[in-house]
Amino acid sequence: MSHFSSIKTQIRDLNALKKALSDLQVDWKSGPSAVRGYQGDTRTAEVVIEQDNGYDVGFGWNGEEYELVADLQYWKQPLTVNRFLSKVTQRYAVNTVLDTTVDQGFQVSEQVNNQDGTVRLVLQRWNG
Repeated sequence: MSHFSSIKTQIRDLNALKKALSDLQVDWKSGPSAVRGYQGDTRTAEVVIEQDNGYDVGFGWNGEEYELVADLQYWKQPLTVNRFLSKVTQRYAVNTVLDTTVDQGFQVSEQVNNQDGTVRLVLQRWNG
């Protein structure tokens, strides 16, 4: 019997997801690779975070978005699942905004990580 849980996200851009994990200093590897679970069960994911306990965390494509795939009973990350997803989603959003706005000719003039956890971006574009 599978113990894997799949948690939906709004993450659709693999490169922005990888940047978000790197921003958070999460050690990840690119897939497709197996996410190890209970009694040798595996799931395939495009991004895998190996844990010391032999059970992994991954982000797998479900046809619409990258969902978190893990056996939550063996979660060994420094943050809770909800806090981890919140941080990943925030960094994903920042990277998505930055990538999109750079493509549109904007430059970041200021990026501030506030004490309350929010991120403030100031962008500018020169019309010439």
